[in-house]
Amino acid sequence: MSTAEFLLRAENLTKKVSSPEGELTILDSVTIGVPRGHTAAVVGPSGAGKSTLLALLAGLDEPTSGKVWLNGAELTALDEDGRAGVRNREVGFVFQSFHLLPSLTAIENVLLPLELAASPNASARARQALVDVGLEQRLRHYPKQLSGGEKQRVAIARAFVTSPSLLFADEPTGNLDNKTGAKILDLLFDLNTAAGTTLVLVTHDLEAAARCRHVIELAGGRVVKGG
Repeated sequence: MSTAEFLLRAENLTKKVSSPEGELTILDSVTIGVPRGHTAAVVGPSGAGKSTLLALLAGLDEPTSGKVWLNGAELTALDEDGRAGVRNREVGFVFQSFHLLPSLTAIENVLLPLELAASPNASARARQALVDVGLEQRLRHYPKQLSGGEKQRVAIARAFVTSPSLLFADEPTGNLDNKTGAKILDLLFDLNTAAGTTLVLVTHDLEAAARCRHVIELAGGRVVKGG
């Protein structure tokens, strides 16, 4: 498969950091590719490098060496502002800890990325995104008035409202009970399929990973399966 067919591609990604014990290698020559419209899970034990890999793939951090391409843009050739521009255009995020702004209502949290992008029909789009995740009765509620599952639904609505080409979901059920987490995963995969988005799911949940078309397993900072 050519590089052009991958929405997300990383070649020989290495991340090293300094520590009191000397230089530590967090990621070691990681090469992976996720085809456009596919779903991929990144799995592995704690400390395997999953969160570091996600940060590098999203352009939130810079590798010590190696390259990342996202929808044709070489993130590793851009400065911080350039990477932020690609993220704003191309990427949605769903995090374990929701990352909602507590001073904003549900609809205001979903509106925020649309307003930052000066998107047309922002209010109608934000409202529809919350309807799509079953929260039409919670538009004016603040995060502290919502359950964990409802907060994650708001976060999912915010992630999809900009129609990203790529969605990163980092342990999206990690703060939820099993029943709520299963519903959130169903919602995430259903919306992803409907939107034709490319999904990269970082998870400890092997059942969730098994729902993805590709499984990339990390151990000790290296890819030991998939990629």
